[in-house]
Amino acid sequence: MLGPGNEDAATDALQAWPGGLHVGGGIRDVNAAQWIGRGAEKVIVTSYLFPDARFSMKRLQSVLAALGGDTQKLVVDLSCRQQRSADGPVKWIVAMDKWQRLTDMEVNAESIATLEPYCSEFLIHAADVEGLQKGIDQELVRKLGEWCSIPVTYAGGGSSIRDLELVERLADGRVDLTMGSALDIFGGSGVKLEECVEWNQRQPAQTST
Repeated sequence: MLGPGNEDAATDALQAWPGGLHVGGGIRDVNAAQWIGRGAEKVIVTSYLFPDARFSMKRLQSVLAALGGDTQKLVVDLSCRQQRSADGPVKWIVAMDKWQRLTDMEVNAESIATLEPYCSEFLIHAADVEGLQKGIDQELVRKLGEWCSIPVTYAGGGSSIRDLELVERLADGRVDLTMGSALDIFGGSGVKLEECVEWNQRQPAQTST
């Protein structure tokens, strides 16, 4: 858990809503089960999987083993930055250390397929637009809808109910959107929590394929 006092605050939140929250930040094989024991529904693993900015399958397997092999308890964070070349398509590279250090993993169909057997969800921040409230990375959302066969939550650039509708359309209902700084409960003015709840309640239930 990152930052002084955060462990206590996270534990208090889990006690208030046991089985209803995900916990991330400093999750490793040695503490993953501990947070599940404290009441987390799932743990989110991020930079631990990338020692020296290189993906480690061994570390991913060790975290899953610490959770008793239960993929339903594990979320893999693949937050990324765009990389563009003059004559090639855009790529998304997993970033760590406050999204300032690029790793050796590209977010694409191949990497998603490699990781899916080891987790139940992906969390993907589009770091280039995160917190700006100036629009989502539409192409990344569209690609995630194509590549992912397990739940995936996208974050970055969302600022209104229109962005919820846009993500729903671009990914054909296969990608969820998180709202952060635009949300009224975090001091934003773009969208109200109540409006998001109402929008979600109007959506048809998704069935697994």
